[in-house]
Amino acid sequence: MARWKLLISHPSVPVMLAAVALGFGVLITSGATWHWGFVLLGIGVQMLNEYGLHRFVFHLPPPRRQWAFDLLYQAHYGHHDFPTHPKLFFAPIWVAVPMLLVNLAVVYGIVWLCLPTQALPLTAAIVLVGGVLTFLGYEWFHMTAHLSLRKSRLETYVTQLHNQHHFRDFTKWFHVSPGGEVIDRVMGTAIDRESLKQQQRIDFIRTLGLSPDDPRLIAARNRFSGRYDLSDAEVRRAANT
Repeated sequence: MARWKLLISHPSVPVMLAAVALGFGVLITSGATWHWGFVLLGIGVQMLNEYGLHRFVFHLPPPRRQWAFDLLYQAHYGHHDFPTHPKLFFAPIWVAVPMLLVNLAVVYGIVWLCLPTQALPLTAAIVLVGGVLTFLGYEWFHMTAHLSLRKSRLETYVTQLHNQHHFRDFTKWFHVSPGGEVIDRVMGTAIDRESLKQQQRIDFIRTLGLSPDDPRLIAARNRFSGRYDLSDAEVRRAANT
């Protein structure tokens, strides 16, 4: 129950649940049976989105300008800096909702060009049901991976892989959703067990290679400590890690 409360407390999650409800409504009222099969396509597309956003956007090289660094810190750097703080577990609403709108526009446009009369139900199946449900699953498994509590076998498996990204090599294992490890293997960002045994832990891994006392990090921590419930002691400790 505590996990559900934590999940629902994040601003983007109620919006996404409403999007799923809308998608089901569209499919039930105006969709055909075969439209539901495209939910599976939405799952696969969202897994690719998850990997691409995490690897190529959230892990961009640290910007030199503080305002740009602050955006990336809120989006993801801060989560690596303080991986056990619940308010940093989730994708910010200003990332999640625009991405949803972009996905809706792109998928609707592509489907409309091919099957204009089917654009609405197919977009609902691919984006609102398959894609958003997969995103919510990602949020659940990612949250659970960072909590110390009893976990199912699948949740434990996801946690073990995700911990390698956080505490062994942040350039590997960008997926979180179960099954997404296939994309890491195809893209060459997986770590096999033998390689992991021989690999040294990356320096400054919690700050993605930056010196912990980098002025940009210090400024971002101080600016957002109140928003993310970071104590003064935690901020000082992070700068001296």
